[in-house]
Amino acid sequence: MQNAPLDLLTARIGRRHYAPHVHDEYAIGVTVDGVETMRYRGENVYSGAGDVIVVEPGEAHTGGPARPEGFAYLALYPTAELLRAVVPGNAEPHFRGPVIDDPALGEALRLAHRALRVGEDLLEAETRLFEVFGALVRRHAIPRTGGTDPGRAGPGAARIARRVAERLSDELTRPPPLAEVAADLGLSRYQTLRAFRDAMGMPPYAWLAQHRVARARALLDAGHRPADAAALVGFADQAHLTRWFRRVLGVTPGAYRNSVQDPPARHAAS
Repeated sequence: MQNAPLDLLTARIGRRHYAPHVHDEYAIGVTVDGVETMRYRGENVYSGAGDVIVVEPGEAHTGGPARPEGFAYLALYPTAELLRAVVPGNAEPHFRGPVIDDPALGEALRLAHRALRVGEDLLEAETRLFEVFGALVRRHAIPRTGGTDPGRAGPGAARIARRVAERLSDELTRPPPLAEVAADLGLSRYQTLRAFRDAMGMPPYAWLAQHRVARARALLDAGHRPADAAALVGFADQAHLTRWFRRVLGVTPGAYRNSVQDPPARHAAS
């Protein structure tokens, strides 16, 4: 990711156990199958499918399968700087334990990991990532006193969202990454994301996808083929357009185009 390289890992562990080790970054993951056992801060802990795992920088830990069938997990390794962006007072977040029972957060982490790995839409990937970080800190970090929440949108949310939307619309086929948009506004990525969501009710990537669908719909109305419309509005391919078109309008671009091009007389005769 721009300005902050982020390592990703997808692994299935059979019988192997990790020797005690530490990470310079946070290790944040989700168990997707089986049960893992860890030795962390002097205790044996276990994580099952859907559990979120958070290992803080410098914390020695082990890991391995708790059952003969092994386990599988996804993980990413953000720097402390990345997580500080969503913490009041810009302090490093601290967690009571490494295993968090939060299935919704685990699913959100899995989707963010996939978006980062596939790399189809950087704006969506960054948005999902920082939403996960924000939810993780809000729900599970140990509360700290003092300071203000830099992620709160405040009264300027509508103005920020309008400027972001205008830029995304202007750069429809090659949208800038969230980091660039935020830097030009003099804000952090998390502040920009929170302001946009507060004002628009959705993250920037979803707004952009729906704006692209609206533009593609106009092109289909004008007689363009779905594949051409997808390219003209910035979708990666026709399949990418189809997913969002169906999500927004409930039909595929092809079905919509056919309904537009079929004259009313044909419907009346059928």
